[in-house]
Amino acid sequence: MSASDTTLPPSSSRATQTKAEKDSKARGAGSAFFPLGYKEAAQQWWSSVTARQAERNVLSFIPFLREATADNASTASQLSDLANADPFGHRVWRQTMVPLSGKDRALNEFSIERVGEQVDDTLVMLHGYGAGLGFFYKNYEPLSRVPGWKLYSLDMLGMGNSARPPFKIHAKDQQGKIREAEAWFIDALEEWRKARKIERFTLMGHSLGGYLAVSYALKYPGRLNKLILASPAGIPEDPWAVNAAMPEPEESAYGNEFTQDQESIVNRETPEGGANTAFIQADPKDKKAVASSAGKPNNNSNGTNTKKDTAPPRRPIPGWISWLWDANVSPFSIVRMTGPLGPRFVSGWTSRRFNHLPPDEKEALHTYSYSLFRQKGSGEYVLPYLLAPGAFARSPVINRIQDVGRQIITQSSSPSSSASTPEQPAAPVREAGFPIVFLYGENDWMDVAGGYAAEEKIRKRVEQALTDQTRTEEERKRENGSAKVVVIRRAGHHLYIDNPDEFNEVVRKELEETKEWGRRMRAEGLLPPTPLEN
Repeated sequence: MSASDTTLPPSSSRATQTKAEKDSKARGAGSAFFPLGYKEAAQQWWSSVTARQAERNVLSFIPFLREATADNASTASQLSDLANADPFGHRVWRQTMVPLSGKDRALNEFSIERVGEQVDDTLVMLHGYGAGLGFFYKNYEPLSRVPGWKLYSLDMLGMGNSARPPFKIHAKDQQGKIREAEAWFIDALEEWRKARKIERFTLMGHSLGGYLAVSYALKYPGRLNKLILASPAGIPEDPWAVNAAMPEPEESAYGNEFTQDQESIVNRETPEGGANTAFIQADPKDKKAVASSAGKPNNNSNGTNTKKDTAPPRRPIPGWISWLWDANVSPFSIVRMTGPLGPRFVSGWTSRRFNHLPPDEKEALHTYSYSLFRQKGSGEYVLPYLLAPGAFARSPVINRIQDVGRQIITQSSSPSSSASTPEQPAAPVREAGFPIVFLYGENDWMDVAGGYAAEEKIRKRVEQALTDQTRTEEERKRENGSAKVVVIRRAGHHLYIDNPDEFNEVVRKELEETKEWGRRMRAEGLLPPTPLEN
């Protein structure tokens, strides 16, 4: 999108366009990119609500669900009335700051439970880079309709409304920096899991949250039933991103995060799909070739690039962007430095990202975004350690995904349900895999080819496991490794808010399948029974 692009419909009159042009000039140069006026920006900066209140304003758009209060007679009567008004059961939400060990470490938690029902399964949701749990406001109610599930959504440490301790990396080598940066987040997630006494759960992560979800699965085996990766960051490999001795990547599709107009994607009237749909509809031979070398140039016999027409468009990365990236100057640092102009700067992203939503929701999300972006810098400084300019992973997921769900679980890391006594400690067991689901928007700037390449590697690992002669019969019965790629129509990178109906339906089916698999495994004695089944 160029500065001359406009969101006015073709049918708009010349008079309307003229007025828009006058308004643009009145707001000052660059208003096509930063639509919020200087005066309005200064007013928001001066009188902006707290980040906590901004979050609650966004959560207020969730239908049916109500906040749980202290247990007493009047509350019980109130909740009973609310239960009758909820067509999908009696559901309440709670918000808690869960303290962790150490100084200034706590996670902001939003949870939903179905009152009066046995909890058989748990879904944990992780947001993307610099975001917060409020962005999932269109998903909480639909996903909590599935009986037997409790839902948790977390602000990652140093982001959202979680605590923001100083972010420091002590390692000197690149691999050490990557491990330390990942551990900063996933160790906090594991500590939270222990505090909540959750044995196993399904983990869903968006973008950077998806990348970290994979890292968690590898470091803490035996805790997950399923991984749902929504437009995950860092899947494909870029040779310039993984080798510190080489220059940084020169081009990327990352710029689409700031230039894509969601209204043109979500309300698109043309039947053609986006770049990722084109990939799916490509010839199977071309698709397999691209998937086998996701993130790398793919040339046919004539030497032409067969990927360019199916992958999200890449653009050159400006030198100043690379410099700021490597200097660890985050976009949120700029928001803080601009002071009264901060809301105007943020409007350049929110005006495009949320312009398909009703005005009140769009305004609430803009205020919420600004309230998060202006907070003390912390977890945001992880960016250059995990991702190179253009959002290419320093340690690509495609090189690790085949080991997810295939780790050896020792006694110290095995769930407490494993049979053991002090005299007879539990023997190490091998994970038998679990389903991994890759979700992409059809106009996602994350390339779906990376998801297909990961799916191929996972399938090969499943075949290898099933033909492994050293595996026991019980291990074969417990084998649950699988992978699938799903593309959400009329959606971009933020598919969970671009097309929430289709996204929620896909995830609900995954939750139901997970519950059914657990029921079958418990019936065969391969998993311990739930308290209700005892």
